[in-house]
Amino acid sequence: MSRTNLAIKVLIVIILLALAFEGMRHTDNNEPVILSQPWDHRPITVYIDDTDVPEHYSPTYKEDVLNAIKYWENGGNGQLGFQPEFQVLDTDNADILIMWVDNLEKDAGSADGIAGFTRPYIVNGQFERVDIVLEAGNYEGYAWRQYGDSSMEDIAAHEIGHALGLGHSNDRNDIMYPKYDRRDNLNPLLFNSTRYVLLALLIVAALIVSYHGTGWLRYKKQRKKLEDEVFSNPEGEKKNE
Repeated sequence: MSRTNLAIKVLIVIILLALAFEGMRHTDNNEPVILSQPWDHRPITVYIDDTDVPEHYSPTYKEDVLNAIKYWENGGNGQLGFQPEFQVLDTDNADILIMWVDNLEKDAGSADGIAGFTRPYIVNGQFERVDIVLEAGNYEGYAWRQYGDSSMEDIAAHEIGHALGLGHSNDRNDIMYPKYDRRDNLNPLLFNSTRYVLLALLIVAALIVSYHGTGWLRYKKQRKKLEDEVFSNPEGEKKNE
C-alpha cells in the first residue's frame, strides 16, 4: 500500500470517527389535544433548563431550542391560527418548561423509540402550563448514539409545535409528522471533546499527502530533465537507431 493511499484512508477514518449513527426516532407517542388558541396571553414564556442536565447533554442544545423557537416565531409550518410570541426566562416560573434526560426509555420509562414528549396542563380549554422533555440520545443495541444539533432542533421544534396546540401531521415533510429522520450524524459532545485531536490528525494527514505530492512532482521534473539530456544527445540518438 502506498503512503498516499494510506493518507487518504486516514482522512476517511477521521471523517467517520466524527459521525454518529443515522436512524429514525418517534418524537412522542401521544396525540395532544389540538387547540386553535391554546394560550390566553402573549408573550408565551419559556424556561430552558440547562443547569440540571444529564450526563450526555451538549451545551449546544440550548441554542438548538432557541432556533426551534425562532422557527415558530417566523411562521413555522404555516398551520398555526395565530402568531406566537415567546419570551425566554431565567426562572422556571414560565409557561413552557423544557428539560432533558439522557434517554426517555431508560430514565422515564417511555416506550421504545420516543425522542421527546409534551405534557400540557389544560384549564378551561386552554394551556396553563406545558412541560417538554427531550432526550439527549438513544441506544442502538449496547451503543450510545448522541443526537446532533440538527436532530435536536427538529425534536424541539416538533414538541414546541404541540405546546402551541398542534397535533400530528400525516405529511412526512411536516415538522409535526410523528417521526423524523436524523439529518445530521455529527455528535456534538464527541466533536467538542476531540476536535483538537481530529484537527491534529487532519494536519498530519494533509502533510503526508503534501509531502508525497511534492515528491512526485520532483520525480517528474528529474525524469523530464534526464529525458531531455538523453534525447538531445546526438550519440544517444544514433544508439537508439
